[in-house]
Amino acid sequence: MNQKNKAVFLDRDGTLIHHVDFLTRANEMRLLRGATEAIRKLNRLGFLIIIITNQPVISRGLITEGKVRQLHALLISRLAKKGARIDDIFFCPHHPDAKSKVYGIKCICRKPEPGMILEAIKKFNIDPKKSFMAGDSIIDCLAGERAAVRTILVKTGPGHRRLDARYPDVKPNYIARNLAETIRYIEKDAA
Repeated sequence: MNQKNKAVFLDRDGTLIHHVDFLTRANEMRLLRGATEAIRKLNRLGFLIIIITNQPVISRGLITEGKVRQLHALLISRLAKKGARIDDIFFCPHHPDAKSKVYGIKCICRKPEPGMILEAIKKFNIDPKKSFMAGDSIIDCLAGERAAVRTILVKTGPGHRRLDARYPDVKPNYIARNLAETIRYIEKDAA
């Protein structure tokens, strides 16, 4: 029998790390309080941890894809040193308003589209019914909803304050103050 995995998909900025507009430097990347402990707990519960993040800084020409990968490698390393495992990071470099012919496209990976989550589901043989998407924005929830995973809106970043009028019908399955509260919800639901 082919056992399917369960996963928690996490937005990066405002969910796992402090939100910084147009983050491009390692010294700007700071983990939110409780994030490391939350990931360690999810690791112990048997969840894959996959970061799903839009990175319009690339389409704006502020940073390269290679530099974003370096920042992500540093983030994974910092967490690993504290015993918290990230299994993968998917990022979208596109933005439909970018002037670049390479990045200025409407794609299926940019949240609220579910492309990154669906790619991870396929790559890691993930069961959407046992999985969650947590982020600080309605577009995170909509991407999760479109990928058929349960959704959690966290209030640690600025995204939750900007309830997107384009998506009035999107309702997260749960609203949490932070990742610690998110874990309690997931743990209770997974029991």
